[in-house]
Amino acid sequence: MTWLITGGAGYIGSHVVRAMLAADVKVVVLDNLSSGFEAFVPEGVPLARVDVTDASAVCAVMAEHGIEGVVHLAAYKYAGESVKKPLHTWKQNLVGTLSLLQAMEANGVDKLVLSSTAAVYGTPDEAVVTEATPTGPESPYGSSKLAAEWAIREQAHALSLAGTPLTYTALRYFNVVGSGFNDIYDASPHNLFPLVLGALARGEVPRINGDDYPTEDGTCVRDYVHVSDLADAHVAAAKRMMAGEPVETVYNLGSGSGTSVREIVEACIKATETDVEPLVQARRPGDPARIVASGELAARDLGWAMTHTVEDMVRSAWAAQPRA
Repeated sequence: MTWLITGGAGYIGSHVVRAMLAADVKVVVLDNLSSGFEAFVPEGVPLARVDVTDASAVCAVMAEHGIEGVVHLAAYKYAGESVKKPLHTWKQNLVGTLSLLQAMEANGVDKLVLSSTAAVYGTPDEAVVTEATPTGPESPYGSSKLAAEWAIREQAHALSLAGTPLTYTALRYFNVVGSGFNDIYDASPHNLFPLVLGALARGEVPRINGDDYPTEDGTCVRDYVHVSDLADAHVAAAKRMMAGEPVETVYNLGSGSGTSVREIVEACIKATETDVEPLVQARRPGDPARIVASGELAARDLGWAMTHTVEDMVRSAWAAQPRA
């Protein structure tokens, strides 16, 4: 069985590709390389330089390679930037998913793992979100990913009525960090780890936005998931589908407890063997004190577990961090 990995040349996608290969699953990568890197794709893995919004091109790739399942990671994933680029965000995240679904239907592909986001929850009332927590996205990124989930759900319903059911699940998670390979790194200009590690590499002082929150050390608490653990969850979902075992339509991937921003920054300072004191700035508007996700349902069905400590996450990220 061959799986198509959309966005498979990106930071997360390339880890999923290698995890699938390690599980003896054949893969094909589809990526327009707008934020991914051809060098992240292992030698011998076919790479289709196609935009996921191009339904006819996606359909052709599926037909050429006999695709039987899809892990869909291709997306515009920057929540803050999405506010400035809502049309671009909606096109990549929703139109891209609609194009994918159209190509899947045309090729009879009936298995789909969506890499979604905990941004669909917005700022929930409860500090630990579960799959039953009401959604309330607060950015075009969160809204468009939730709309993609809805589109998949409604297409699955229609296909079920037609007697050709679609098995799918959406994996929702917060901050993805670390690296499983020294040749793959997070190139995002917006994520905490590359921002802090990049600053330390340049000899600059890392910054913390607010230290007066009602948390243990006064800084915001979030879930940080090692990218290899995340990739393993995608593979576990795909393997469960291949085995004909049932999956829930949504799984949260999280620790249930979280880590504070100060803990992350201090771990980065330690790993880089620097001696600086982070600069505390004013709070950013809209940052809730604590949001983490419960991973109990994923643990039950997918064997989900966070196997990396914060120190592991930081050390692996620093080992892969470009120094230039």
